[in-house]
Amino acid sequence: MTFYVENETQAKFDFDLEEITETVGKGVLASEEIAYDDICVNLLVTDDAGIKEINKQFRDIDNPTDVLSFPNLEFEEPAVIDIPEEERADYYDPDTDELILGDIYINADRVKQQAEEYGHSQKREFAFLVAHSMLHLLGYDHMEDDERLVMEEKQKKVLDDLGIKRD
Repeated sequence: MTFYVENETQAKFDFDLEEITETVGKGVLASEEIAYDDICVNLLVTDDAGIKEINKQFRDIDNPTDVLSFPNLEFEEPAVIDIPEEERADYYDPDTDELILGDIYINADRVKQQAEEYGHSQKREFAFLVAHSMLHLLGYDHMEDDERLVMEEKQKKVLDDLGIKRD
């Protein structure tokens, strides 16, 4: 599994972005029993201005947010990856033969703000946003209350299992 992490803002945190991304990302994949070993996820750490621009461009929403997720796959059922052989080239990196799960954009400004607002560490907030986004990349959503409850339960379980709790 490869997690490509880029911090375009050079925001400083008291934890290793790559390590937390990989730990939480692998935790979500394991909890969802994803059997693919060769998966690739791209994560960009940006700021309010950067994520506002992405949100405007791709979602026609002219506001910053805390995180955006752009899945590369479409799911009939969350976390069930079924790619027909004839479509394989659309979903795999031709150089590494890794399944490209999708892209995550995390707003460093919001990580810091929300950690303070919710009274927990920046590490916990960042880990939460990674878990949340990974579930989106696996086809989960929270448009309806029942979907939201499922995602909340899954996020909490992954973070609890990893020992990343609210301080």
